[in-house]
Parts: sequence; C-alpha cells; structure tokens
Amino acid sequence: MPNRPLPQSIGIVACSAEGAALCYRTICAEGARLLGPHAHPEISLHSHSLADYVSCLDRGDLDGVGELMLSSARKLAAAGAQFLICPDNTIHQAMAYVEARSPLPWLHIAQVVAQRAAERGFRRIGITGTRWLVESEVYPDKLDALGLDYVRPSAEERAQIGRIIMDELVYGSFKPESVAYFQQVIERFKHAGCDAVVLGCTEIPLIISDENSSLPTLDSTRLLARAALKRAVSDD
Repeated sequence: MPNRPLPQSIGIVACSAEGAALCYRTICAEGARLLGPHAHPEISLHSHSLADYVSCLDRGDLDGVGELMLSSARKLAAAGAQFLICPDNTIHQAMAYVEARSPLPWLHIAQVVAQRAAERGFRRIGITGTRWLVESEVYPDKLDALGLDYVRPSAEERAQIGRIIMDELVYGSFKPESVAYFQQVIERFKHAGCDAVVLGCTEIPLIISDENSSLPTLDSTRLLARAALKRAVSDD
C-alpha cells in the first residue's frame, strides 16, 4: 500500500490567546481521526501582541491590522507553513489588504462558516462577536454570496457583548452572568426568525455551544480548525 503524502504544514496567525489556543487544540485533538493515533499536521503559530491589534482597530486602521497579519504570515512562511489560518474573526476585516500581499494562501473563517451554514440548510443567521466585527461586512458579504439572510445585534447588545469578550473572555474569565447574557441575545435572534447563530468571536465557543444555546451554533473556531485539517490532508 503506498505511503500517504505528508500533510501540509499549517500556519496560525494568532491574535487573542484563548481563541488561538482553542483552534490549535482542535487541530491537534481531531487530527488523529484523519491521520492515526496522536497524529496531526505540522503547525506553526505566530502572534503579535493583542494590544497592537486593538490599537489599530480603535483608530480604524485596517491597513495597520493587515501589516501585523502580514508580518506573522512572512514569519510563518519562513518557518515552513504552506497555508495560513487566522482564528480571529474581527481582524478578517483586513483580509482584502492581506491576501493581495501574502506570501501564502489563506482560509477565510467567515467563508468556512457560511459554507457550513448553507450545507446545514440554515437560512437566517444571527451574528455575534466584537463590535468591530458585527458592524463590519466580514460575515454579511460571505452570507449574502450564498443567499443567506442575517441579523446583527442591537447597539446595546454590541456594546455588552464586546465588553464581555474584551474584558473577560480574552483573559479566560467565564462568568455565569455573561453566559446568561449571550443566551438572552440568542433567544432574541430566535424570535427574530434566525435558525442558527454564528459564534463569531473565537472565544465565544468557550462559553456557548449547542448544549446551552436555544439556536444551533456555528462554532467559527472549530469549523476553521476542521477546514484547515481537511486542507492539510488534501491531495490537491
């Protein structure tokens, strides 16, 4: 029996620690299903300080976000990565800038999630995430392209969700009252006709899942990790 080709090496452009760690752990834990016990593709990870990204986002400097991402991309290419993923939804706002200049191809997290939503037959998707994300076109563009409708959080919900993400989740703090708030927002999405919710910050899956959500969840972190695994073992 011929030997299977080596998997492609995955480069992770990290932003926040908790989301990047969950993505990395998922690739390692689920790699065994495709590659055998304890096996997973080679993975390299690079991260600038989250503060550098936040500074750019606060002043609306998406080119600055893109330059940080490209700096990581170049370092990961030098380390042997063959394609890149970014387990951070918010900074995908800079992907148009990044992709045109990148030394390596990328998987786009919102494209992966939108494709999964279409495959599961969902039609109207609630979007959660940082204020920067939900006010952007990162998800609307990808959902629109597949004929899917969407609902954004209200201004008050955006502010509170953003506070929970940036003041709690990125620090690994998971409070029961914050879980309850997310559940409340998801319930409103349900009443607004949504049939699924995007967990559009890579830390949100640490507190929300199908088990405690009134809507089916689209876990952007794990979906991206699984898409990276699939690509890494593809013969294409």
